[in-house]
Amino acid sequence: MSSRRSSRSSRQSGSSRISDDQISDLVTKLQHLIPELRRRRSDKVSASKVLQETCNYIRNLHREVDDLSDRLSELLASTDDDSAEAAIIRSLLNY
Repeated sequence: MSSRRSSRSSRQSGSSRISDDQISDLVTKLQHLIPELRRRRSDKVSASKVLQETCNYIRNLHREVDDLSDRLSELLASTDDDSAEAAIIRSLLNY
């Protein structure tokens, strides 16, 4: 990219442009949050791999939430509304 084009595009985007250092910092933070990447011994993981693993991790979390919601619905359906178990579950949900 020419320097003229580069400076023009940075002026157009103004202060909303994220610097390469900021992107690198954010990718590093993601790398430390994702269990699969935290377990790796090497610090050198590509940004694309970090983003891919982050997406996979979020998908898995969504699946877990859905599974837990289904299990909770089944549990609530199998208990009497006046039972001690139902009261405990309701109190936990209302925290």
